[in-house]
Amino acid sequence: MNETELCARLALAKVLAKEGGRRARELFRSGNFDVAFKGPGDPLTTADLAVDAFILDGIRRSFPQDGILSEESGGAEADVLWVIDPIDGTQNFSRGIARFAVSIAICENGQPIGGAIYDPMADELFFARRGGGAFLHDRAIRTSLICDPTCALIEAGYSAKHPWEAYHGLTGRLLSAGFGVRQVGSAALGLAEVACGRIDGYCEMHLESWDVAAAALIVAEAGGIVSNFFAGDLRMGGPIVAAARGLWEPLIAASAIADGRCAQTTLQC
Repeated sequence: MNETELCARLALAKVLAKEGGRRARELFRSGNFDVAFKGPGDPLTTADLAVDAFILDGIRRSFPQDGILSEESGGAEADVLWVIDPIDGTQNFSRGIARFAVSIAICENGQPIGGAIYDPMADELFFARRGGGAFLHDRAIRTSLICDPTCALIEAGYSAKHPWEAYHGLTGRLLSAGFGVRQVGSAALGLAEVACGRIDGYCEMHLESWDVAAAALIVAEAGGIVSNFFAGDLRMGGPIVAAARGLWEPLIAASAIADGRCAQTTLQC
């Protein structure tokens, strides 16, 4: 894909993320949505489905030849693939907690090359394209300069795909290494906050590609390092570690969740 083609897709991703987020915000504030469960601790709202349908329609109208992989409607592999989470942080959304985002990535040959994340409650749009830097609105962003774990704040996301004992082990190792730890329920926003330096790292034992495709690129383009989540099939998911450069080695060591698959190479710019 050439630069013009990528820029056109990223421009659409930004528009769809903002408008999809506006629709999610209206539904959140009105409470006009229903909640079901796909599995234990995995809610699905009618708002997810409505935003998903809006985004898919926008992509298909503009780029009908591209593939789409969405959390709520599935999809298939393609050389150019849009990877979408219509509401990342559905658990928060469904409980009236104003911490959720719309995430849209453009991938080529399995690698993210453009992405946008919109936080509708804070009205913040994060975006990046490969080799073009990372931005919050129109302001370039960079990861933090912190190098000392005892001065750092890490988000440790929880995945129900692993037993709770494993999560306790992860947080215990981080705390023992001196890191401050939090968990607030949106991987896309947590990673975006790594990119702009509000927090210093993110780790989770299992995420899906729609959770991280846009965010991983944004972190890397902001100067951070991200474990190689994209080594295999985008439909499989896996562990992720992302950090400011000065904290990469201590976070990889303390988290102990980056195996050979994701530690051999990293996404970094």
